[in-house]
Amino acid sequence: MDTQVLGISVDSTDCLRAWAEHLSGITYPLLSDFWPHGKAAETYGVLRSEGYSERALFVIDKSGFIRYIDIHDIDKQPDNDVLFGVLEQLEPRLASFYRAKVAQEKPVVTEIPSDVALVMYCTPWCPACRRARLWLNQHNIRYADVDITRDRQAAMRVRGWANGAETTPTFDVKGTIVVEFKQARLAELLGIRE
Repeated sequence: MDTQVLGISVDSTDCLRAWAEHLSGITYPLLSDFWPHGKAAETYGVLRSEGYSERALFVIDKSGFIRYIDIHDIDKQPDNDVLFGVLEQLEPRLASFYRAKVAQEKPVVTEIPSDVALVMYCTPWCPACRRARLWLNQHNIRYADVDITRDRQAAMRVRGWANGAETTPTFDVKGTIVVEFKQARLAELLGIRE
């Protein structure tokens, strides 16, 4: 589609560079809204009084009009299907080309070992997922990590468990689903004493 994705953050360029490297590189430009601090975020009404911005998505058409706004919790994955629907409305003639290209791509399906008791559904950027990985590793819990941004079947499972949202992390502990990193509940299910 004829679309440019940009990431904008109130962090400095050095911080953004480190973040992109931590994610093993990203495919779109990151812009720093560091000085004057948060001016772009303030202009779009998403700068908090604490000095950081809300997690927000804006779709702006070629004429400069805002066509879509999604402000959501930092740990929540926005609904990509809704976002693609908005983009298709803006570029309907390119939508069929994009859909055909996606249909030709082989879907990613994560193989989960049969001896794993815990499956964590996550995204690469999710801070709660990083905390959960550290906690699981500290307790020597073997788990499978499924990236729902790549495995869309897994994303649909998470939506079914999380009332339609792609909430990460979501855990499947031997068939018991835990939406979000609820440490006490996971410890109970896994027999961890803290």
